[in-house]
Amino acid sequence: MQITLSKTSDVPLRQQLAEQIVFLITTGQLQPGEELPSVRALARLSKVHHNTVSEAYQDLVRRGWVTRRRGSRLMVGTNAGHASANPRDLDELINQTIQRARQMGHSLQALRQRVRERLMAQLPDHLLVIENEPGLRGILQAEIRGYLGWPVESCSYEAFAGEPALAIGAQVVAANHLIEEITPMVPRNRPAIGLVYARPTEHLDLVRNLHNPSIVAVVSGSESLLRTARGLLAPAIGMRHTFSEVLADPDAAIRLGSADVVFCDTITFAKVHFRRKILYRLIDPECLEHLAASLSPS
Repeated sequence: MQITLSKTSDVPLRQQLAEQIVFLITTGQLQPGEELPSVRALARLSKVHHNTVSEAYQDLVRRGWVTRRRGSRLMVGTNAGHASANPRDLDELINQTIQRARQMGHSLQALRQRVRERLMAQLPDHLLVIENEPGLRGILQAEIRGYLGWPVESCSYEAFAGEPALAIGAQVVAANHLIEEITPMVPRNRPAIGLVYARPTEHLDLVRNLHNPSIVAVVSGSESLLRTARGLLAPAIGMRHTFSEVLADPDAAIRLGSADVVFCDTITFAKVHFRRKILYRLIDPECLEHLAASLSPS
């Protein structure tokens, strides 16, 4: 039995030994019913400790490649080869795929490329929000998850550019200004979808229609959202009202002080205990409808 093990490899010796025996079985060099060397005999042949051989044999017995008869040595199982159809877990499935690809003469690089292509072609099972500011990412995630009920993950543009494989299994979404840069990194059959932000028309009207001088507060976990709110509300607030902003800490209580009207983002709305609080949704409703339609099976 031809076995060659490397003690300098990152692959444990017991795994090298077990997989090489599987290879000998699947290539017909070991036949069903054929006896295997004893633990100590194979340890001498392979120049490894007998415990290593024992562990490899135990693994092969558990996986169904070899069997043990009472009073005799281990033998190749009569159903060997069928075990590979029922891997125990994802790691074993991957190991079997790698082994089979090698048997067919494919390089690991070729296998990696084809697996990536096939994974990229699969229908998405979650959404991936690309946005650099963590606070804004959290708000976008919450709004999309609340509307669609889908799992939603997120990362920065830099993280995505460094690891485009994050697009595997994902429908990528991002603000419109990032779409052109993201497009080359996502599957052609599943282009990134641009997020359109809602217009704050009714919120501006509410401030303009305040009869008495008021304190208008905006609470958000996003610094950029607060900056935008400050600029958009400035004409409506003018000299008559006072603008107040609160950058919310996810781990701390939100303290408002005195305010007459409070605008909250999707995440902070439930944390703010105030009589006159108003929810501000960042994403335009029509954009969410478009996103939902794009995820519906055709």
